[in-house]
Amino acid sequence: MSTAVSELVVEDVLGAPVQVFADRYRALHEVLAASVAHGDRTYLRTLDGTVTFAQHLRRVSSLAHALRTEHGIGKGDRIAIAAANSQEWIETFWATVSIGAVAVGCNAWWSPRELGHALELTRPALVVADERRRAHLGEIDVPVISIEDGHERLAAAYPDAPLPEADVVEDDPAVILFTSGTSGRPKGATHSHRNLCSVVGFHRSMDAMAAQYGDPVAPQDKVYLLAMPLFHVGSLHNLAVPRLATGSTVALHLGAFDPTRVLQLVQDARVTHWGAVPTMANRLLEFDHVGDYDTSSLYAFSLASAPSSPAFKDRLRSHLPFAGALVDSYGLTESCTAVAVATPMDLAESPGTLGSPILGVEVEVRDPMGNALPAGEEGEICVRSAYNMLGYWENPEATAAAFDHQRWLRTGDIGSLDQKGRIRLAARRSDLIIRGGENIYPAEVEALLAEHPDVREVVVLGVPHGDLGQEVAAVVVPAAAGTDAAALVAALEEYAAEGIAHYKVPTRWRVTAEPLPRNATGKVVRPAVAL
Repeated sequence: MSTAVSELVVEDVLGAPVQVFADRYRALHEVLAASVAHGDRTYLRTLDGTVTFAQHLRRVSSLAHALRTEHGIGKGDRIAIAAANSQEWIETFWATVSIGAVAVGCNAWWSPRELGHALELTRPALVVADERRRAHLGEIDVPVISIEDGHERLAAAYPDAPLPEADVVEDDPAVILFTSGTSGRPKGATHSHRNLCSVVGFHRSMDAMAAQYGDPVAPQDKVYLLAMPLFHVGSLHNLAVPRLATGSTVALHLGAFDPTRVLQLVQDARVTHWGAVPTMANRLLEFDHVGDYDTSSLYAFSLASAPSSPAFKDRLRSHLPFAGALVDSYGLTESCTAVAVATPMDLAESPGTLGSPILGVEVEVRDPMGNALPAGEEGEICVRSAYNMLGYWENPEATAAAFDHQRWLRTGDIGSLDQKGRIRLAARRSDLIIRGGENIYPAEVEALLAEHPDVREVVVLGVPHGDLGQEVAAVVVPAAAGTDAAALVAALEEYAAEGIAHYKVPTRWRVTAEPLPRNATGKVVRPAVAL
């Protein structure tokens, strides 16, 4: 395929006019087959070893053949992956989608009940699990392949297996990933071959554009740190998948986030790019030995998956040597990749912005009647692109609520566009607090309180009030141990009153030394916050 920035054309996608790349892969087995060109270059690197593109291709081909011949897996069958990040996770994914089956990425943090719900919903023909998650499965009437004991045999059993392929079309399902589930039961966002191949096209175009603007590092020489879970679009769709297409290296961190091991991997693998969630970045700020590691190769550092305040970004720039050209982004599981990206110039000019829509994404801000609003007015953010999911697995009601008839995705997020078309997020619609008829966006209050030097973490919630309907509550984790709670609350009340309208100032407070509960993508799990 061409390495130039691909032309966008408008084609019919599921009955709607959608921008697509003219020069593109049409199915994921094509991406896998094309990776043969990268040969003995390194695809996966961990602190324990490396896997070349050629080795990966042979192992995936063997595994795909075994899935077909030994387990009878065919087009449309689901294979659930319930495991922590590993080489085996990635190989299972590629073998699954390359034979037309559907990879179901299960949240490795789930309880047995939650895992059971996902399996009940998706009805997999096979489960691939590590020992810890296997213990959560209980008695199920589905074959299980153990990552520790069974995977290696299948990946080596058929060394001469042909390259896998499948009779699929672009809008056939390829992957099911689950929404964050910060409220209610997670839904299965279903992503197609078109979705993931479009993400590949976006990353190829960004590499070509970077080269045109003077990036001295060739795409195949870039090394991307993968430290977020593979059941998240940030890691799977935007790292593991496009890197196989561009010939870049994935530096795969194994286990829970550990600044020592992560920075060792950055140093040893000569990582050039790292997309981190704010929680990871905050742990780096608290880690006193960042300077002990050689991070000079790392020239692209970005935040994703969860909101962060301008004050937090300033602390990153001041304390982390690789955060000078910080980038922020906005996306969701349903959009497969970023909806918008804020460059360092955007953040300098408009602190708090989430930047402009990426290549191929249309954005509108709409009122409750579905009418597009002008710049500066707040409403629901709606997006349309070839990256948007097919819908929610076997949930037509939720799918119909998410899309209009022209394939515009209703994100459920409240925000606005500035005069340059950049997005500013006010709040998740489900988090909106209505106090005495006044709308209060928690993100606004949180951003203000987070800038106070005595605050490490804060979450703002709406709680029932007999007269007003709701009142504003705040749970605060202080920056220093042993902080006097009453004194801190008094200081924060005064601070907030100076920065926001009186009705937005929290009237209920809780100060706790315990970190806020967060999900795998770094978002605060609001229903789990105790008041």
